[in-house]
Amino acid sequence: MRIQPFALAAAISIAGATDVARAAQAPTTPAPSKAMGAGATATATATIKAIDASTRLVTLAFEDGTVDTVTAGPEVRRFSELKVGDKVTFAYHESAIVTLHKAGAATPSSAAKEGTVRSTGPKPGGMMAQQVTAVVTVEAIDPALPSITVKTEDGNRVTYHVEDKNNLEGVTIGDRIEITFTRALMITVESAK
Repeated sequence: MRIQPFALAAAISIAGATDVARAAQAPTTPAPSKAMGAGATATATATIKAIDASTRLVTLAFEDGTVDTVTAGPEVRRFSELKVGDKVTFAYHESAIVTLHKAGAATPSSAAKEGTVRSTGPKPGGMMAQQVTAVVTVEAIDPALPSITVKTEDGNRVTYHVEDKNNLEGVTIGDRIEITFTRALMITVESAK
């Protein structure tokens, strides 16, 4: 199971946050795992300026003045319902949830899920989502640098710089970090008014 490097780096910095570090300091028996997370959403709206039905190209003018031409692939099933002047809104969401598990505690295995939901409204639209869970094992910690080295389930060793060395408090060699990375794109189309 591969997880994108930027997601892993962000997740490791979240995993070391103070609350997780406190939850991770169990003297003899593994403490219950505690999850931390962060997410962000970006939205952009554009007006359809041109449609080339033969090539399925759609020209969009965004509110910030940029213009872009995109291909509406075969997955856009109701392409013929798009009209010049329609408003298209794109909402993109990304989040990472990180759980620090002390050595010896049970951890789930890596997994990946994805799905698509199509709009049933008067215009084409829908949502696509993907969720990837990866589990890495802490192999080394260098508080002086500061950095952390983890081993992925497929055996790769990767070292990441940790921006705030306090984020390493309570994390020990052998701990497992579970990272769930989710991203979703929702597209809605409204008729021109």
